[in-house]
Amino acid sequence: MVKLEPTFRHGLVIGKFYPPHAGHYYLIRTAASYCQQVTVGVLPGSGESIALADRLAWMREDLADCPHVIVVGRHDDTPVDYHDPAIWDAHEAHFRWVVAEANRQRLAPLQPVDAVFASEPYVVELARRFQAVPVCLDLPRVSYPVSGTAVRASPISTWSRLTAPVKAALCKRIVVLGAESTGTTTLACDLTQALQARGGVWAATQWVPEFGREHTWNKLAMAQGLALFNHRPRPGVADLDWHSDEFTFIAATQTQREDWAGRQGSPVLICDTDALATTIWHERYMGSASAACCDVAARMPPRALYLLTDHEHVPFEDDGLRDGEEIRAWMTERFCEVLQAQSVPWLKITGSREWRLQQALQAIDQVLAAGWEFAQPLG
Repeated sequence: MVKLEPTFRHGLVIGKFYPPHAGHYYLIRTAASYCQQVTVGVLPGSGESIALADRLAWMREDLADCPHVIVVGRHDDTPVDYHDPAIWDAHEAHFRWVVAEANRQRLAPLQPVDAVFASEPYVVELARRFQAVPVCLDLPRVSYPVSGTAVRASPISTWSRLTAPVKAALCKRIVVLGAESTGTTTLACDLTQALQARGGVWAATQWVPEFGREHTWNKLAMAQGLALFNHRPRPGVADLDWHSDEFTFIAATQTQREDWAGRQGSPVLICDTDALATTIWHERYMGSASAACCDVAARMPPRALYLLTDHEHVPFEDDGLRDGEEIRAWMTERFCEVLQAQSVPWLKITGSREWRLQQALQAIDQVLAAGWEFAQPLG
């Protein structure tokens, strides 16, 4: 990478980053291009909706290619009043803590702050307090027409200005689940295609396939390979032995793949099952609940909506992996019990393929109409 001769020794960028967006990274990366080292201070109010730890993790990931940029943060519940010297003094104490903490983490020799970068007029006073140069970038928001306020007001219209980890955190996760051969995968694919057909930001809508199915195919292929190698009869899916830790692995991998897809997708992520559903599949195959599997489900990112595909009037199709036709009614009822016991909205989907899609899209549009809830920052 070609680098410029640094203009400044130590650049400072301060903000709430609620949430981080392209305009923030423009500031930080500009500072990184012209400074030997850069300190980024993340200073949210404690009552805001996005956790400080999440913001720090996202920004450190997004700036991993800039080792001379240190991102640190803590809560600052001081009100904002750019005309009150006492309030400025209170904020300055937090700013100086940021610089001290970043310097503590650095391996390079310490440098005093000699440039402050911002897209707001307050940069002049902030720089004066550090006896540094004020660098005001894109004040009218022409190059990067986005702000934290705009993102919170409409994540959909500002989606292209968000980075991958923020998209994964904010996307509305719609989970399709149900018993064997009840049309879950069909509905998940139909929903994905219908949303993609809307164009614009929706063209990037992702579908997360069911990893448990992939794992079953893998397990069967290995069992058949071992049987061939050992000159034994070729096993079928009914001959497979299942172990509890496999379901924990399935649940964790499903959640991981959700995150991968959410990073690339639109404001809606379609999930063909999830870790909560895997806890029920554990009950179905192992005869009891799994604490480890339930723990994975408890740590999933928030779900926006569950869609339960009903088994009624859906012919059972044996595709070589399925063997539970006689217990579909039990599983549907068990899914209902589990969904009723949790707080995420859910809907049982019935009827023809076309009617199922129509019901599901209507429910998703209601979720989107409700929007995202963000607590107001201190201001």
